[in-house]
Amino acid sequence: MRKNFLVIMTVAFIIELFVAFLVASIFAVRMIEVMFFTGLAFTVIILFFTSGGGIISNMASSEVTARTGIMQKREPFIFKKGPVFAASLLLLVIGLVFFILLIQGIIPSATP
Repeated sequence: MRKNFLVIMTVAFIIELFVAFLVASIFAVRMIEVMFFTGLAFTVIILFFTSGGGIISNMASSEVTARTGIMQKREPFIFKKGPVFAASLLLLVIGLVFFILLIQGIIPSATP
C-alpha cells in the first residue's frame, strides 16, 4: 500500500471513531456498543456516494426515458474502493467482533 493511502485511511478511521464516540456519549452507552452500527452506516453511505451507476442511475434513466421517449444507455455498476471505504469496513469488522462478544457475554454488560 502506498503511504498516502494509509494516511488517508488512518485519518478517516480516527474521524469515524470520533463520530462513534459522539454517538455513544449522546445515547449514554459504551462506545463498543455502537461501533458496529456506526461502521455499518458509514460503509453504506460511502458505498452509495463513491460508486457509479447502479439502481439510482438506472431509475433516473428510466424516468427520463418515460418522459421523453428517448432510450438512454444504461450505466453499469462501478465499485470504487478507496481508503475511506477501507477505513469504514475496518470499523465495521471491529465493531462486529465487539458486538458478538457483547452478545455472547464475554464482555460484561455495563452496570449503572
